[in-house]
Amino acid sequence: MTSPPLPAFDFHGYRIVVAGGSKGIGRSIALAFAEAGASVSVCARGQTALDEVRHAMAAFDGTVHTRSCDLADGASIESYIHEAADVLGGIDVLVNNASGYGFSDDDEGWTAGFNIDLMAAVRASRHALPWLRKSSHGCILHTSSIAAFHPGVRGPAYAAVKAALNQYTTSQALALAEHRIRVNAIAPGSIEFPDGLWDRRKTEAPELYQRTLAKIPFGRFGKPEEIAHAALFLASPFARWITGQTLCVDGGQLLTG
Repeated sequence: MTSPPLPAFDFHGYRIVVAGGSKGIGRSIALAFAEAGASVSVCARGQTALDEVRHAMAAFDGTVHTRSCDLADGASIESYIHEAADVLGGIDVLVNNASGYGFSDDDEGWTAGFNIDLMAAVRASRHALPWLRKSSHGCILHTSSIAAFHPGVRGPAYAAVKAALNQYTTSQALALAEHRIRVNAIAPGSIEFPDGLWDRRKTEAPELYQRTLAKIPFGRFGKPEEIAHAALFLASPFARWITGQTLCVDGGQLLTG
């Protein structure tokens, strides 16, 4: 399920760091890069899920590294990035995929989003920069959301923080262009996978699930591997003239508001 639709992507020799990659979209991104030949490091909080993704990546040729890391903690991020770079021998692509899923409109929701969705990306980028500058393939990818593009009564903190991440993407791209480091974001629509948000809402909130499904012109929820394929493209030489962009991958969902 992670294989690219065309045999176009070859990441042999690339060193990929996925911050937040043990489940769902992050897991698919990590596996897609590993399958395409890259050496991959993944961090997340849950050790069991990390062990599972490590085992899955070990089926491919590249070096594999995983570590438990609290991406809300700056010191943990710094330690992880340095360890990952040491094990992989450098960093070519940094994928910032973590989310605090701060949907509640209270201090807890806003703080979770700010610390993990935004500041984890800022901190990981900062610590990875010395290695990215040395790379001839330097690239940063952030996972945003189509929620950043329109108002909604659900999850105002989540949407606002993702909008801030989009803005950071553009500013960061401009700042790093002189180093030939490209920076882009992917904004997924509603993605369904086992035990994920929309999989749970299918039974916990079936009316919301059906209303959301009805707004997707392609008539289905997205799959994590479809986000992974977009990540492969944006990190590849095929996208070497693309920077500062946020790519919506949503089956047309954003078109319906």
